[in-house]
Amino acid sequence: MRNHWVMDYETLVDCFIGVFESHQNDDRRVFICSKHNNDYLQLLDFLQENVENNEFHMSFNGLAFDAQVTQFLIDSSFFDLTGDQIADQIYKFVQNNIIPQQNNKPFPKYPYREWEVAVKQVDLFKLNHWDNPAKSSSLKWIQYSMDWYNIQEMPIHHTTSIETVEQQDIVLDYCINDVKSTKRIFELSKNQIRLRNTLTQEYNINLYSASEPRISKEIFAYFLSNSLGIPKKELRQLKTQRDQIVVDDIILDYISFKTPELNRILSEFRKIIINPLETKGSLKLSMFWKGVKTDFGLGGVHGANDPGVYKSDEDYVIMSSDVTSFYPNLAIRNGWAPAHLDEDKFCELYEWFFEERKKIPKSDPRNYVYKIILNSTYGLSNDANSFLYDPEFTMRITINGQLSLMMLYEMLCTAIPDCTPLMQNTDGLETKIPRKYVDDYLRICSEWEKITNLQLEHDTYEKVILADVNNYIALTEYKEFHKDVWLDLRSKEPDYLYKISGGKFYIAMTKCKGRFEFKGLALHKNKSSLIVPKAIYNYFIKGIPAETYLQRNRNIMDYCIGNRARGSWVFASTCIVDGKVVEEELQKVIRYYISNKGCKIIKKNTTDGREISTEAGRWLQTVYNTHEDQDWESYGVNDVYYLNAIDKEINNISRSVSQLNLFA
Repeated sequence: MRNHWVMDYETLVDCFIGVFESHQNDDRRVFICSKHNNDYLQLLDFLQENVENNEFHMSFNGLAFDAQVTQFLIDSSFFDLTGDQIADQIYKFVQNNIIPQQNNKPFPKYPYREWEVAVKQVDLFKLNHWDNPAKSSSLKWIQYSMDWYNIQEMPIHHTTSIETVEQQDIVLDYCINDVKSTKRIFELSKNQIRLRNTLTQEYNINLYSASEPRISKEIFAYFLSNSLGIPKKELRQLKTQRDQIVVDDIILDYISFKTPELNRILSEFRKIIINPLETKGSLKLSMFWKGVKTDFGLGGVHGANDPGVYKSDEDYVIMSSDVTSFYPNLAIRNGWAPAHLDEDKFCELYEWFFEERKKIPKSDPRNYVYKIILNSTYGLSNDANSFLYDPEFTMRITINGQLSLMMLYEMLCTAIPDCTPLMQNTDGLETKIPRKYVDDYLRICSEWEKITNLQLEHDTYEKVILADVNNYIALTEYKEFHKDVWLDLRSKEPDYLYKISGGKFYIAMTKCKGRFEFKGLALHKNKSSLIVPKAIYNYFIKGIPAETYLQRNRNIMDYCIGNRARGSWVFASTCIVDGKVVEEELQKVIRYYISNKGCKIIKKNTTDGREISTEAGRWLQTVYNTHEDQDWESYGVNDVYYLNAIDKEINNISRSVSQLNLFA
């Protein structure tokens, strides 16, 4: 097996450090150029070996930084310079050619493009799409999300001259920590890296550092170019610009309603004219029907009943119905395509991905690739930099999607007595109906499928713990499974619950959404106070009181909170020490927990002087950027804060006085 290297550089004014660690083991190479070391020749030899052996560098944001430095070193000749002089040359290259480009978004022009870099790259930052504004994440933030033991930021400013070996060692330790955490990200991304390697080899497109949207764009372009007989270079120039989108012109003929409330909404839709360049607020409608407020927007429809715990029983059942691949199938079944592309060939290719995916096992990487293509194509149609760009195509999907779904909503709620709508959300809905009407429910759904030429997938819920349309916990009804399946799934709690009754094995699946999610969270998301959703889940699903659960879960990381300061904002802590106020400046990304003793953390704006407490009220905090194993009492966690947070959620849902008030 070839060796590849997880790596990172630190570039200070007179000190350069490069750390490389094998992706297979603990083999580590360190190269330093400074007043105290000159490893320049050894580094060049190492980089040459990487090129000759086809070894990759795996980094965090490497394409925009580390790979640039690597190629600069390969292209330069510093044989007559001292270590600190070499460090100075690297520093000037970075400050003059790399740093200024980082603000030239979305198209920075770095000295070396990806194909011009001699050492092949896997950029974990770009691969995970953390360069996207919606997922924007620094390495420090990902370290926090991974519960990394040390999320310390660079302790020595890059303009500081490194005078002592001790200072140099501080920078080296920092660099090693970054490499080790990057290696952990690599380990978590292994399947994604293998997938990109397979795709790169199969399609002869460099996708080693590609995000999912880019994979979709590149592979769809590959197939579409062949189908249309248009070179990819020409295909990439195609797009459809729109001055306006008249909604009445794009509503499907079958869209119709019977109730005044929904006919009013349809009438309002028909009046709308959308400016594709200024879409914010251009579509914002609401209605109140069947006790539920429902909101319509450019992204889809959202509605939810009052917060509460909704249960199935002998007389009633909660039905859940989702449209299969809703947005892709709306385009496929209605023959839609971006206006600059041939409709028949576009839809034929789009449908081919859909049908092929159904034939391929989920264990096959192609299944996942086709899923990416199906889901991303809609989004790319609203990306002005994509060859799929046509905002009318996007609006056709979202507007007809929500109106079609509301047709099903109306058909069910008007035909089934005592039908209680619970949620409507983009591609599906949940309703509580009398069990004796399940056959009628499925018949109505079948009628809707014939009208729309779409397909529905159904499930039944035993319980829905509903805060709002984006935040809920759902538990499916228990279904009988074969013993072997039961044994496999029972280890996957909290996704599955299980029980044995009468010698038979039953499994139910749980789904946690929004702020109630706590397992398998994407690393860019904020996992602060994970103890709260865990306790809420155990309270509503397993009947475990919150205080009991807290006593059982003494993982300090579950109590930690992450926060980050951007732009002109900084953090500072204020503590009372020996009767005196002591203020300390903190780093840009911080991890802390609420404690019985500690400090107050303030977020300050260095431009206008504004100050915001990260935790309002009397709560004290302990900064916890570096993890240390201690006995629980030594942490000094304030359980009351977390119990109050849990209590607030439970009271919001149950609308009853919770026993947690006893501990406030």
